Amino acid sequence: MKKQLNAEFFGPEAIAPEPGISYNAIVMNVDDLPDDPVVLKALLLKQLAERETQLTALAQRDAKLAEQIRQCEALQLELLRAKHELLRMQRWYYGRRADRLSEPEQIAQPLFDFAKQVESLPEPQVEDVEAIADDATPVDLREVELKTVRRVRRGRRNLAEFDKLPVMRREHDLGEDQKTCPCCNQPRVKIGEESSWQIEYVPGHFERIEHVRFKYACSHCEADAQNPQITLADKPRQPIDKGLPGPGLLSFVATSKFCDYLPLYRLEDLFERSGFSIGRATMSVWCRDMAGLLRPLYDRMVWRVLGSHVICTDDTTMPMLCPGAGKTRTARMWVYVGDEDNPYDVFDFTLSRNRDGPNRFLKGFRQTLMADGYGGYDGVVVASGITRAGCWAHARRKFVDAEKSGPQIAKEAVELIGRLYAIERQAKDLPIDDRTRLRAAQSVPILDQLHQRLSLWKLELLPKHPMSEAVGYTLNQWTELNVFARDGAVPIDNNISEREMKRIVLNRKNSLFVGNERGGETAAILSSLTSTCRRHEIDPQRYLTQLLTNLPDTPMSELDRWLPDQWRATHRDPMPVAGV
Repeated sequence: MKKQLNAEFFGPEAIAPEPGISYNAIVMNVDDLPDDPVVLKALLLKQLAERETQLTALAQRDAKLAEQIRQCEALQLELLRAKHELLRMQRWYYGRRADRLSEPEQIAQPLFDFAKQVESLPEPQVEDVEAIADDATPVDLREVELKTVRRVRRGRRNLAEFDKLPVMRREHDLGEDQKTCPCCNQPRVKIGEESSWQIEYVPGHFERIEHVRFKYACSHCEADAQNPQITLADKPRQPIDKGLPGPGLLSFVATSKFCDYLPLYRLEDLFERSGFSIGRATMSVWCRDMAGLLRPLYDRMVWRVLGSHVICTDDTTMPMLCPGAGKTRTARMWVYVGDEDNPYDVFDFTLSRNRDGPNRFLKGFRQTLMADGYGGYDGVVVASGITRAGCWAHARRKFVDAEKSGPQIAKEAVELIGRLYAIERQAKDLPIDDRTRLRAAQSVPILDQLHQRLSLWKLELLPKHPMSEAVGYTLNQWTELNVFARDGAVPIDNNISEREMKRIVLNRKNSLFVGNERGGETAAILSSLTSTCRRHEIDPQRYLTQLLTNLPDTPMSELDRWLPDQWRATHRDPMPVAGV
């Protein structure tokens, strides 16, 4: 009866009260209930009020518990994001630069080291001769397996690879007192010679070149008191009019700074050790004057790059010194890499990262732009009708960075992307049409499979999960990431422009900043020429020396023959270049 009344008055959830509370504490005995309806109603209202109070307390407790659970999940997610960021920074600072997942061998390496230490311990001495004889063979085999195979290079090094070096002959003869035979005191006769080779390095040195211009006059006219017709011989035009540096010195400064990433203050010390002091401010002016002379050739390279079917682009920060403030502001350096028909790497300096820079540079371009996921390109491609292609290396890097937060997802995603790259290795040497057909037949099914997995992972992961960011980035860029499957001329990633950006980063690390906007334009022009020289395996110092010697007298109609690829075609045996 108690249970039935309790269920009728307080609902089914009140049938099982909390532990330690009896039904008598909730509803009194039926025999003790008053007969007066008014009192009974009052008692019922009191019980209902107490029940509402208890339900309110339970609801508050549940809400507080839910809030604590939510905060705990948020803290766990924040901790996971912090670990993800820490691992990403550790990978960037200490780890390999390649975008690869952690290998099982890395985890098992401590066990391998421990096993090696155990194997290196001395074995216990055994006095049983038969036991030693039985164990001799396994020990010998184990020692053989642990031996490291070393390849010993025997004989002298082949000197034929040094045949291209200039040869200086140094003769060593006997003294006059040694040419006499100690036996008969007669002079010895030369019967032959013995030669040996040595490689020597002669540091660069300065030379003073005196340009002597002869004057001629007509003595006959001068004797008749007429104009003597004085004529002065011409000398070749110099890269810097009335300037001190020659083409070789200018090319060495430009190559050292923009190809070997040697800052000018180090060049200043190097020149001083060679016996001639040149201030860094002077060398900066030289670089500015060189850039002004080479500007028409740079503009021609820009025009050729804009004629490409595919342009790969990337950007990085370039600090610029603020005048009078002693501080720097963040400017940008962009690179635009042309295709094989227009093989030039062109840099462009802008004061900010907004879309005005790419919009100005790409004015008139209507083909395909390969870039990362920077949103500033959206307005450029929409306004100009450009097809934008995405970079699978960026997408893969997102999953590699978030590996610790979702190892299985990262493994599956990277494996599918790796299959795309395996197809690209097969299509590397194929014509564009054949490459397009191969991608349509093999890459498109993999892309469909990957898209299904990405859509499923997006539903499973929390929005702020590190792996969710990788999935979201790939899905947001999905249209751009599929462009390469329809066009065989489009590369699968943007690594070619990222490699060129690394060279700008090296120069920035050593030189710290550019002095002003004109200094940034100078860096863009000289970096474009040295980078393109590296692309065509040209010695930039040799190329720039000839360019600075001949360009002042070259008409604009013949400018194209001084483009790096055209120059290399006329120089069949360019010097080998060891680039970074």
